[in-house]
Amino acid sequence: MFNIFKKFGNLSHDIAIDLGTKNTLVYVSGKGIIINEPSVVAVNTKTTEILEIGHEAKKMVGKTPAHIQAVKPLVDGVISDFEITEKMLKHFINKVHGEGFSFLPRPRVIIGVPLDITEVEKKAVEDAAKSAGARKVYLIEEVMAAALGAGLPVDSPRANMIVDIGGGTTDIAVISLTGVVSWKSLRLAGNELDSNITDYIRDNFNLLIGEQLAEKIKINLASVLSFEEERTMEIRGRDLMNGLPTAITINDNQVRDAIKKTIIKIVESIKLTLEETPPELVADIYEHGLYLSGGGALLYGLDKLISRATKIPVIVVDDPLSAMVRGSGSLFSDEDLLKKITSTLSV
Repeated sequence: MFNIFKKFGNLSHDIAIDLGTKNTLVYVSGKGIIINEPSVVAVNTKTTEILEIGHEAKKMVGKTPAHIQAVKPLVDGVISDFEITEKMLKHFINKVHGEGFSFLPRPRVIIGVPLDITEVEKKAVEDAAKSAGARKVYLIEEVMAAALGAGLPVDSPRANMIVDIGGGTTDIAVISLTGVVSWKSLRLAGNELDSNITDYIRDNFNLLIGEQLAEKIKINLASVLSFEEERTMEIRGRDLMNGLPTAITINDNQVRDAIKKTIIKIVESIKLTLEETPPELVADIYEHGLYLSGGGALLYGLDKLISRATKIPVIVVDDPLSAMVRGSGSLFSDEDLLKKITSTLSV
């Protein structure tokens, strides 16, 4: 009987998942990225029924009646709501196998985790994936996966430095011989930049805006250095003085001012990581450069700012938003490397 289940299990797809604070990406071996949806689940609190997952659930954020909650089950890159995360993973895994028939599909799954994740948090990720239908769960450090996605030789003695700025965390690491030599993990990333923008607009304009608008402002106006031409955007929110709807226009210079403290902290942490790195490895980094991945890598001018601060060439990886999941997925074609750089939980 076991052999029968194993045989059917082999019909399932190998899956790599970037279980992010903001978005979940799913990579299928041989097919590439087939799912990229917000990590949001809409729940009816009266019946505990899952109403929507992903894009449709995100549309409900800040707009739901009392009995419906738009839940974000991951905070700072780790699971905060196990049951909802399990259902979200199950939804995405079923969506993958919905493309073709597979009896009792139980895929091998690779999931990226932050550098500072605890053993308890690791167990929560593994258990959620197992409950969602995984046959074997592999955990990989997100920076290692991002380095693989950037095409870096992580198994060589050469040092590779990567900074992955996601939604919940910024991970900074120096990698050599499939291990992390020096690192820092910050709870300062995309969500923090959204909060910076919300706070700035509240403090300077007495205007309260929602998190989706803050993210939209970040995408359209946020930068580290000045654009060639000024960018502006009309935004609407609630006036805190009279409670009425109000519209104002903000520009990219104001948004840069809003996020600068967080950006400075990230740059200082990169410099501190370099200071703690063995000199032989620092020499490699100066020669080959520092790599930026994650959504934060798209901030205009961030690569130039880091390069000026560290005197090191900075390279933004190709398609930085998907580098981590592409790197994870590439491991299915290299079983030896897969075993070296992941921890596993068999089912």
